Amino acid sequence: MRIIAGKFRSRQLKSLKGLTLRPTSDRLRETLFDVLGERVIGCRFIDAFAGTGAVGIEAISRGASEVIFIEKHAGAAALIRKNLESLEIRSGARVLPIDVLHGLGLLSKKDSAGKEVPDILFLDPPYDNAPDYDRVLSYLVSSSFLSEESLIIAEHRSKLVLPEAVENLQRVRVLKQGDASLSFYRLIKTNP
Repeated sequence: MRIIAGKFRSRQLKSLKGLTLRPTSDRLRETLFDVLGERVIGCRFIDAFAGTGAVGIEAISRGASEVIFIEKHAGAAALIRKNLESLEIRSGARVLPIDVLHGLGLLSKKDSAGKEVPDILFLDPPYDNAPDYDRVLSYLVSSSFLSEESLIIAEHRSKLVLPEAVENLQRVRVLKQGDASLSFYRLIKTNP
């Protein structure tokens, strides 16, 4: 597993053996960041269910100003820290070794000055935990954590069809690549 582009291009990342981690493939990460383009530069990026941290580290490599990794599995959270250390990334990255909803809740409490609102939130729960998609998308709608400019991207099996909308969180694009898909969501302003 390697970083595709940016400051750390071609650098290798470590993965955990023996766990059911399914890192986002190099090809899918490349496609994702090609679609995001310059939107990543200077953005606030959350890598939820971060696993190895490859997606968030790719965001750092491409110019994100801050990346927050949320990963409750202790071994995976330690691996993310090791990957950050190996690249000498000492600022602009935080690892929250807790459940995603708990992590998002902590971040949303710091939202009073608008500093914690993500520009991009990447959601990649284990494929076998399909209810996690609904759980997190529903939380995002019920909280005031997102802005209309926030972009939520969910990686999932192509066979799993995510909802077109969760209240005013609207799916705006689906990108399929092999057995994986990326569903893009935005908050749609509702008229009173």
